[in-house]
Amino acid sequence: MPSAESTQASVHGADLVRPTKEDKVATTGSELIGGPLGRRALLGTSWWTPVRVVALVAIGMFALGMIQKAPCYNSAWFFGASSQYTKACYSDIPHLYQGRGFADGLVPYFDKLPGDMPYLEYPVLTGVFMEVAAWLTPGSGSIQDQEQWYWMVNAGMLMVCAAVIVVCVARTHARRPWDGLLVALAPAFALTATINWDLLAVALTAAAMLMWSRSRPVAFGVLLGLATAAKLYPVFLLGPLFLLCWRAGKWKDFGKAVGGAVVSWLVVNLPVMYFAWDGWVQFYKFSHDRGVDFGSFWLIMAQHSTSPLSTDTVNNLATSLVVLGCIGIAVLTMTAPRRPRFAQLAFLIVAVFIVTNKVYSPQYVLWLVPLAVLARPKWRDFLIWQACEVVYYLGIWMYLAYTTSGNAHKGLPEVGYQWAIAVHILGTLFLCAVVVRDILMPERDPVRRSGDDDPSGGVLDGAEDAFALGAAAHPPQHATHFDGPQVEWGSHGATPPRDGSL
Repeated sequence: MPSAESTQASVHGADLVRPTKEDKVATTGSELIGGPLGRRALLGTSWWTPVRVVALVAIGMFALGMIQKAPCYNSAWFFGASSQYTKACYSDIPHLYQGRGFADGLVPYFDKLPGDMPYLEYPVLTGVFMEVAAWLTPGSGSIQDQEQWYWMVNAGMLMVCAAVIVVCVARTHARRPWDGLLVALAPAFALTATINWDLLAVALTAAAMLMWSRSRPVAFGVLLGLATAAKLYPVFLLGPLFLLCWRAGKWKDFGKAVGGAVVSWLVVNLPVMYFAWDGWVQFYKFSHDRGVDFGSFWLIMAQHSTSPLSTDTVNNLATSLVVLGCIGIAVLTMTAPRRPRFAQLAFLIVAVFIVTNKVYSPQYVLWLVPLAVLARPKWRDFLIWQACEVVYYLGIWMYLAYTTSGNAHKGLPEVGYQWAIAVHILGTLFLCAVVVRDILMPERDPVRRSGDDDPSGGVLDGAEDAFALGAAAHPPQHATHFDGPQVEWGSHGATPPRDGSL
């Protein structure tokens, strides 16, 4: 991975895109720390490079997220049925230390568990992460002490993942390192970072995106395969990449990426598949058999129905919706006036999966945060979406508090939780809508308005189309009159237009 001390050799401090010059919300927010950078400021002369600043801010926000969990760390995880919900500090990590056999030294996937869950229901690389944390957890003291240590050890490991994520995002778009602040300051990121182990897959995916932006398809594939070995969603990124490489005629690079992904995924999974098949398949079996659960519009439908749909029916319908979404993205990719950016399509495909899925755990927002920043680095739109996710974060815990507090009914009733789900879905769809608009109207894309084409696209950046459909296949020879900013994609010396319309 390139060093954190500098951006690409060809990119100088004066060429960096500064949000305080092109984004009104960023300009206003900068007043909290003294205002926008002045035109006489000396750039590139300080240890405080953008990447270092972004990484330190991310670590600080992560620490604040840990502090937010403090009421649970001291008592709520262990005493009272609903206190961990009323205090909005729930985490799976301490509960699964004993619940999945780590406290007893059981080996994930190989040793059968007592109770309803026969084996660990996580992908293999996540299981390895959990096991390593268990090895580092002191085995002395009460089970409560061990669970507290287990969460703390995991939090330390996940903090490293968070730092990797923001560094990779800051460096993927070489001229836009300050966009990493959107990830670092995202409130939903800090609130959900230590609920589960999703940050491992998110970090590997962010590193894969960085490698693709550096035109290293094999490294991208290897990292994406490892990410898929930690969580299922990263594999969906190969779909948009296939479409973009088709439009650009970059089949060799796509083949290298797929080959690297398949090999790395098999290296991690084959040993467990061969020696502990029942344990390995538990993740996929659990995902298939799991009924309609928290956070999905399927739950709203079930709660309003006297005859809810069966799990198999929901699986089939959800799969159909994902397929329809993929078809829509394919049509958009092939007919857009300019080939979409890789990050835009990566965000859209993961968002489609999240919105149509039969469950939405609050930490799933972590999957989207880095992709959203790369797809739409606009502070106002990002903060609107984040506000919706914070509403959902509070809504699910207040609903669980309501359902676990007996006759006291402390928290949010069913109808209130349904509104929280709706807010989450509408917020995600809003961000999808502006990304789609950017694809159809590239002059509104903040990245392309700054003079870039596809800085996360690697070999796709600035490439000519080899295949397209509709009007994109026959661009007009003479452009009509347009009053807005004239965008010269790929001309890195272009002066960013001042922020006007979105």
